[in-house]
Amino acid sequence: MPTLERHDAVFVLDLGDNENRFHPDWLTGIESALDEIAKTDGPHALVTTARGKIWSNGLDLEWLGDNPEQFTPYGLRVQALFARMLTLPYVTVAALQGHTFAAGAMLSLAHDLRIMRADRGFWCLPEADINIPFTPGMSALVQSRLTPQTAHEAMVTARRFGGEEAYARKIVDHAAPEPDVLSTAITLAAAQVGKAGPTLETIKTRLYAPVLKALQTLD
Repeated sequence: MPTLERHDAVFVLDLGDNENRFHPDWLTGIESALDEIAKTDGPHALVTTARGKIWSNGLDLEWLGDNPEQFTPYGLRVQALFARMLTLPYVTVAALQGHTFAAGAMLSLAHDLRIMRADRGFWCLPEADINIPFTPGMSALVQSRLTPQTAHEAMVTARRFGGEEAYARKIVDHAAPEPDVLSTAITLAAAQVGKAGPTLETIKTRLYAPVLKALQTLD
């Protein structure tokens, strides 16, 4: 389950040490952590990291297969998390120490900045390969954060991008050696803690207004 720690003014949200799929209980852990941060006054920022080979493999398709009647509320809950992360009133940095796939990749895009391990691990949107179309909201999120050429290739071909290539294609903001991923993310976040507040939330909300509207529905 996700855990939350604080390094001075930077909160560090650890997604876990397995596939970190979006099981309802896992989502509750993330939501609770964000609720806890919301109680904070003064300068602060957030780094989202994980342990092991995977940052997040996205939707919990096994759970969803066992609970098909939950498709709509589950999908809307996931998209609400994307929207919330996209507009948090403080700077967010995703520290991608491992594989970042599907909805996990989309969650990384909802962060303000991304640091990825340079030598191993892939960032990928595999929906074309697994026959799951993007919702309009997911499409809008991806297209808002990537260049048109990269968004097209990532969404249509399901290409796996390693850290150096993800940096070259502007999917991530930095590629770093594995031991430096988290520390680099914390350093970047610490430099931005003074921006926390309602003004930043307003800027983000207006910047991504069309995406936020699209994320309110699944069709």
